[in-house]
Amino acid sequence: MAVDWSGAVGPRQKGIAVALCGLDGAAPQVLRPRGHATWSREDVLELILSDLPNDTLVGLDLGMSLPYADAGAFFPSWIESPADARSLWAMVDGICESDPYLEAGSFVDHARASAYFRRHGAREGARFHLPGAAHRRGRMRVTEEAQARAGCKPYSNFNLVGAAQVGKSSLTGMRMLHRLDRRVPVWPVDPLPPSGSVVVEIYTALAALAAGRKANRAKMTSYETLSEALAALGSPSVSGSGAIDDHTADAALTSAWLRTAAPRAELWQPAELTQELARTEGWTFGAP
Repeated sequence: MAVDWSGAVGPRQKGIAVALCGLDGAAPQVLRPRGHATWSREDVLELILSDLPNDTLVGLDLGMSLPYADAGAFFPSWIESPADARSLWAMVDGICESDPYLEAGSFVDHARASAYFRRHGAREGARFHLPGAAHRRGRMRVTEEAQARAGCKPYSNFNLVGAAQVGKSSLTGMRMLHRLDRRVPVWPVDPLPPSGSVVVEIYTALAALAAGRKANRAKMTSYETLSEALAALGSPSVSGSGAIDDHTADAALTSAWLRTAAPRAELWQPAELTQELARTEGWTFGAP
């Protein structure tokens, strides 16, 4: 299962899409929430907790954590900076307790946390960059450096500005991950279980690259283009013709890619993934 996630404000998000691939080789199924045209973040949480088929690999298109390795902390010089990813999820969810719909505005505007983010209105926090930082786009996790080497163009999860930003979706995703409450393990923060379902972080551009598309042409907006990409992964096409929104296309293609990628042992053992990184920054499944 692949979930294209959204950090947008509001009860239901046009940017959320969910697709499921069985192991029988059939075309991806685009899933819809019961009784609604669009998904809410709470719908996805309930789906993962209560309605998954047995032994489902769930890929969430969001950043499960923030950079840690570059400074030895998520929030350098803040005494309350959490020690690991699970503590970070709890912190974000706690500060945003009164925010509806798993939104994360209270964390973004928090008196101390805001200093580490780039926000709208040319509000760049004094600690958005580390001294001598290599990236104008902001601090990166080790897995995001690996994404870049694979041909992707990742942005910092501390960046909340621009069409390519993933910071808002990452923060709202952390609220959801906290509420999973270990009932479904989250790899690699949790060990890969011998059986049962597991959640991983995905980056849909990795699936597009595997299907032969370029990073700057990763988005697909027609059924015909999606069908070509699915065929490159050995998958039948999703039924339909004409225009398709890029969120649905991303979810469908990435679910098909997960079906081919999950059996590859090397993708579960990235060379740079240490125990320390696993518990703090996590990793993007499929990043080399």
